[in-house]
Amino acid sequence: MGFGDLHKPDGLKTLNKFLEDKSYIDGFQPSQADVAVYQALTGAPAGDLVNALRWYKHISSYSKDLKALPGVKQHVDSYGPAATAGAAAASSKAAPAAKAAPAGGDDEDDFELFGSDDEVDDEEAERVKAERVAAYAAKKSTKAVIIAKSSLVLDVKPWDDETDMAKLEECVRSVQADGLLWGASKLVPLAYGIKKLQITCVVEDDKVGTDFLEEEITKHEEFIQSVDVAAFNKI
Repeated sequence: MGFGDLHKPDGLKTLNKFLEDKSYIDGFQPSQADVAVYQALTGAPAGDLVNALRWYKHISSYSKDLKALPGVKQHVDSYGPAATAGAAAASSKAAPAAKAAPAGGDDEDDFELFGSDDEVDDEEAERVKAERVAAYAAKKSTKAVIIAKSSLVLDVKPWDDETDMAKLEECVRSVQADGLLWGASKLVPLAYGIKKLQITCVVEDDKVGTDFLEEEITKHEEFIQSVDVAAFNKI
């Protein structure tokens, strides 16, 4: 079941293989499925497991807000290649029934907007047509709006080796905005004893841009020399 033992190399290799063509454990956005697998790991996968490591770093950016991700968390063994194969088989068995469903079902493509009105007069036809248009519009309005997000890794450089890096990180995280969520961070050596702060964040594309982040962060010029975008990935 699932990926196997995620504390052992075989389990991690299975996870890495599973994520070759996927951004998330289940679906097209981070969910409680990712949380279940993430929390089953003892730490970041090895560098040669590039797919698993990419996914791990991305989910780590939600580390302070994992409970807010959508979905219902199941046991970790509920996810993985076996679970995906089972879902595909169930979907295949259900396909004939779905194909035979009447035109009034949930499939938007099967929604009969303008049916035959040969047996009603013109006034009745217009009334029926208006009702169908209203029903179609109501159905469209209930569809979930997908919010475009991006995951960023920022390199924040101090002036010298005497800069208080804890204070520098405090200044960076003090930048707050609707649509901005700070994630994990670490210090990375540069040269001559100087270290840079590498910090992740997730932004809503329509609300927060890289220019805004750079401008707001570099306002703390007593600690911060520059800000560079080290990685930028659409979610």
